[in-house]
Formats: sequence, structure tokens, C-alpha cells
Amino acid sequence: MLKNFHWGHGVAIALAAFIGFIMFMVLVFPNGKQNSELISDNYYEDELAYQKVIDAKKNAEQLAEKPVYQQTKDGINLTFPASGNPDGKNISFVLFRTDDKNLDVKKDASLDGSNSVLIPAKVLRKGSYTLMLKWKRNNKPYQLDYDVLWK
Repeated sequence: MLKNFHWGHGVAIALAAFIGFIMFMVLVFPNGKQNSELISDNYYEDELAYQKVIDAKKNAEQLAEKPVYQQTKDGINLTFPASGNPDGKNISFVLFRTDDKNLDVKKDASLDGSNSVLIPAKVLRKGSYTLMLKWKRNNKPYQLDYDVLWK
């Protein structure tokens, strides 16, 4: 059998293997890939304004007492320290999912009497979120980011 094998057969086998590999990459490989989207539709504009985010995060790092989040069966509770009330008790938060922007939660909220706000469990789906908490105090911006795994 090896007597009849010549370079033409080798080229044909190599070509068939290459076509098989390409077909695998086209048909099979994308099926295992999760939905990956850009975090923002206005990526370039957001990138230009990112220095403000860097400054807000730096301001938040310097705080003696930082806001905390706690997961309960009712949802995610964000609590601010009594010494660090935001201007007008107003905050904004974004819970975003990198795998599906339809599951993002964005809201402006006001703190209640106990300096907290609840993100209800009914708006959350099982999975990994990034919680971006933003507020201003004395007209100075602050931002903290937390990784949240909602079960």
C-alpha cells in the first residue's frame, strides 16, 4: 500500500485535513462561545471621559468609612456610613453583566432613614454582576466598584 502512496496523496490528505479544521472552527467552535458584548455602545466617548472615573475612584479609596453592600434574600442592600452622607442622599448605581446587557440594572436612588437602599431580588438574575456605585459629597464625585455573584 505504501508503494502506491506519492506526494499527490499527501497534498490531498493535507488539504482535506485543513478543510476539516476550518469547518470545525466555523460550525462547532462558535456554539460553545457565550454571548460577549461591549460594555458600552458609546465606547470611545466613555473612554475619553474615563479620567473622571479614575478621579472618583481615587476619592473613594481615600475615605475612612466606605459604603458596603450585603446580599440578602430580599436583594442587595447598599449602606452608607453615617459620616459619609451623599449630597441630598442621592446615589446612582449600575449592576452590569458582561454576558448580556439586557440584564443590566441602572438606577438613581435616594437613601432611606437608615442611610441605605435596597436593590430588589426580583430585578436580579442568577450570575455575575459588577456593581458600580456613584455618589457626590460636597460636590466631589465618588465611585466604588464591587464584584457581585448573585445566586
